[in-house]
Amino acid sequence: MTVRINRRRAITVLAAAAGLPLIWQASQAQAARLVRWEGTTLGAPSTIQLYHTDEAKARAAIAAGLEELARLESIFSVYRADSAITALNRDGRLDNAPVELIEMLTHARELAKISDGVYDPTIQPVWQLYFQHFTAANPDPAGPAAADMAKALALVDWRGIEIDPVNRTIALARPGMAITLNSGAQGYITDRVADVLRSHGFVNMLVDMGEPRALSTKPDGSAWRIGIANPADPSRAVTEIDVVDKAVSTSGGYGTLFDDAGQFTHLINTRTGKTAPAMVGVSVVANNATTADGLSTALLLAPVERRQDILRAAGGLTAIFVTPDGVTATVTA
Repeated sequence: MTVRINRRRAITVLAAAAGLPLIWQASQAQAARLVRWEGTTLGAPSTIQLYHTDEAKARAAIAAGLEELARLESIFSVYRADSAITALNRDGRLDNAPVELIEMLTHARELAKISDGVYDPTIQPVWQLYFQHFTAANPDPAGPAAADMAKALALVDWRGIEIDPVNRTIALARPGMAITLNSGAQGYITDRVADVLRSHGFVNMLVDMGEPRALSTKPDGSAWRIGIANPADPSRAVTEIDVVDKAVSTSGGYGTLFDDAGQFTHLINTRTGKTAPAMVGVSVVANNATTADGLSTALLLAPVERRQDILRAAGGLTAIFVTPDGVTATVTA
């Protein structure tokens, strides 16, 4: 049985059509032109869209942004054998840790504290258990054995992440612990790539390294439009929002389905090991993509009565909960 992954979490709704990896398209606003790059980040479809009158300058800025993307993927990717996070998970300790990994893990621990452990970057052993179970020959459709689940859950505890920012060391408290920043790193990379593009003088752009962040408006003053994915068909939007100088992150169980029946998803309850429903999603609006990314996972798993407190404490602005039938709830900070 094959684990089915669909990492598109939010949809950018634009009049411009997608095409080649780098597209130069005319815009009537201020004689600027739209430059659009398409690729992947940590397995997620990604785009950079920016406006400028100088194509060569736009291409140079995008190239610099992609260099930063590649550098950060070498830190955060759990799928690469040579990444910093893989080394930490393998050895239980990382010396001379990249400052970006220290920064991101510090943020992740704070979100775990705010959410009472609903969000926990040490969930990786449980994720790996599901992955190994459902990619084995003839897996039990009921999921992993209870004893195996209990063993994996015993390794989940964000308080076991020990960070020494002065000496740049990270250690995991117990053998077998492992971390994932897949709910957070895409937003962090989005923010860092946006910083690179801004350093090249760009103002009007949408950067989406798995989580879209709109900087300023389009040159004509209109907002960027973001579609919130329909859990039943993530290529279609169940609703749309206009965004200016904000980021949007969408999480839903449909992003990764471990089984063909869709009973087991990649969003895991850190206490029970059960997974979030496939047909429920949440989109979080925040001032930056790092904040929005982790919050979207936390809020999808959090009890209803804790949603607003977590959103406010973590710096989010709005959370929009959806099913295939539409918006079911909107929570504001």
